[in-house]
Amino acid sequence: MNHHQKKITVTTTGKSLHKITSKVESIVGQSGIENGLCTVFVCHTSASLIIQENADPDVLTDLSNFFKKLVPEDTSLYIHNAEGPDDMPAHIRSALTKTSEQIPFNRGQLMLGTWQGIYLWEHRTRDQNRDLVIHLSGN
Repeated sequence: MNHHQKKITVTTTGKSLHKITSKVESIVGQSGIENGLCTVFVCHTSASLIIQENADPDVLTDLSNFFKKLVPEDTSLYIHNAEGPDDMPAHIRSALTKTSEQIPFNRGQLMLGTWQGIYLWEHRTRDQNRDLVIHLSGN
């Protein structure tokens, strides 16, 4: 079993979904590992990862709008407001989604479905630099 690991930084533009599929695919392709499992991990508590529709941007807009309603930015609802009104809601949104994703790969290619993409979901209002670890294991 071979392992390959790379840390990358993604600069986000406030609350939004950032497609990172091509960045992950590039790392898989350069690893020299043909078949295995790719783990993507975000090293933060106010951003998350999702695998979601990559063809119709309305899906991402609807997800964002739903989360705005589900987890409102209302400081009267939370005790933890150390970094502003988006602080605790960002932590809740991250807890409701995921900080890691696992994707199998074969012949150096991610085995995502036709309409699937990997997204870093920024839950904070301000631009951020988010560190991700991509870990590959396989042969």
